[in-house]
Amino acid sequence: MADDQSPLDRVETPDSPNAPGLDHVEDWIFDLDNTLYPATSSLFPQIDLRMKEFIAKFLKVEPHAAFEIQKRYYHEFGTTLRGLMLNHGLEPDEFLAYVHDVDHSVLEPSAALDAALQALPGRKLIFTNGSERHAEAVLARLKLDHHFTGIYDIRAADFIPKPQPPTYQAMLKAFGVRAEASAFFEDSAANLKPAAEIGMTTVWVRPHDVQWFRHTHDLGFIHHITDDLVAWLEAAGRVLRKPQ
Repeated sequence: MADDQSPLDRVETPDSPNAPGLDHVEDWIFDLDNTLYPATSSLFPQIDLRMKEFIAKFLKVEPHAAFEIQKRYYHEFGTTLRGLMLNHGLEPDEFLAYVHDVDHSVLEPSAALDAALQALPGRKLIFTNGSERHAEAVLARLKLDHHFTGIYDIRAADFIPKPQPPTYQAMLKAFGVRAEASAFFEDSAANLKPAAEIGMTTVWVRPHDVQWFRHTHDLGFIHHITDDLVAWLEAAGRVLRKPQ
């Protein structure tokens, strides 16, 4: 990448000139929401709305105040749930059950994504701030569940979410992953920084609205950036199949 090029302007595939290599990757670790399915899908907006509804009822506040609390806690604590637990003594199970009670049929399976994951050598794992039950429902709807050998969810993390560094170490230990032999895919750039710091290869599945990063974030810790997960994985498969 040229020194004067913003990471926000950078799009690459693993077979692009000077792209970081992938031969070292043994474990492919994926965030779930807005990463394995497009952010333009109508699933996460349902979760977002149900969070606001839950907060309004739980704290007995108006919807606009609930929305402000929801977003503030997300930015301060990594998840809205964590903020509610620390500041209001919320028991997490009711919250998780409520916010993930959504219509998963809005997700469309992708044969191309299925094939691209199949072509990757090594394990595939899920690392999510959501619940295991939600992850299982999403993977089943996408018809991708057969690819993934483990899910590390917010409960496994003792409700300490990404981007808290101890949660990454706990995930690696749980699955026996070597950080330096893994790649991590995320739509949240902030969640990639702790991964890079411990030696993971980072892939930012970039959302559409990223302009606020331009002046507030140093994205030098991101190794790969893509607007199209399927195309990136297909390119990775081609690179890894080439004779060495």
